[in-house]
Amino acid sequence: MTRLRVGHIDLSFHDASALEVEAVLQRHGHAIERSAAPHEETFRRMGRGEIDVLVSAWLPASHGRYLAPFRSEVREITVLYEPYCIWGVPDYVPASIAGVADLLMPPALDRMERLIQGINPGAGISRFSEAMIVEYGLAAAGYHFRTGTEQDCFGRFGDAVAASRWVVIPLWHPQALHHRHRIRALEEPKGLLGGVDKATLIVRRDAEANIGQAALAELAMLHLGNDRLSALDDALRSAYGLDAQPPAPGRPADTATDL
Repeated sequence: MTRLRVGHIDLSFHDASALEVEAVLQRHGHAIERSAAPHEETFRRMGRGEIDVLVSAWLPASHGRYLAPFRSEVREITVLYEPYCIWGVPDYVPASIAGVADLLMPPALDRMERLIQGINPGAGISRFSEAMIVEYGLAAAGYHFRTGTEQDCFGRFGDAVAASRWVVIPLWHPQALHHRHRIRALEEPKGLLGGVDKATLIVRRDAEANIGQAALAELAMLHLGNDRLSALDDALRSAYGLDAQPPAPGRPADTATDL
C-alpha cells in the first residue's frame, strides 16, 4: 500500500474537497497522510516536496503567486470547482445597496456595521478586501477590514443575521454559508475581487508514479462544482461541530457598536 501525502489549506471547504480527492485515492489502494496549514505554508510544503497532492490551487488570481516558484515541478490534474470572491450582505439589506460604492451613502451609512471581518491574511479574499478599503475610499466613512479565524468571520455573520443587523461579509463561492443563507453579492466594478478562478488539483511530478495512472485518470474526471461543495462544506462543519467553537482568545465579539 502506497502512502500519499495530501495537503489542503486549513479551511473547512478545502477540507471537504480534500476528502473527496482522498476517497478516490483510497479506492486505488493508497493510504493517506493528511496535512492542513494556512495558505502560504501549504504551498511552501508542496514546494519543499513535503506533500504529494495539493487540494487545491485557485488559479490564476488567488493562489497563482504561491504556486509560481515551483510551478514546473507540478502537474495540474483537474478543476474541482470554479471559485470566486464577493463582498456580500444578507438579503434583508435593501436592494438599493447594490454595490460597494453604495456603502458610502444612506441608508448604508445609517445602519451598516463598519467592521468587515475576514479570515486569515494569506487568503486571496483578505488581500482583495484590504485593497477594496483603499480603492473605494471606505476608511473615510469608518469602514475597516480585519483578518481573523473562520469562526471570527462566519460566527459574526451568523450572529448578525440572527439579530437582523446590517453587515458586509468578505466571502467566496463555494462556502457553507451559501447553503444556509441568502447572501447578495455587492457589485464591484473596479474588478478588485479577482474574478472567477479555477480550483485546480495539483500533484508533484515526482509523485505521479506512486499515485499511478489509473488513480490519476479517475482524478482527472473529478468535478465537484460550487453548489455541491457548499453542501459538502455545510455537512462537514455540522459533523465536526465547527460552528459551535467559541471566539478566538483575546478577540471580543463585535456588535452593532462597531459603527
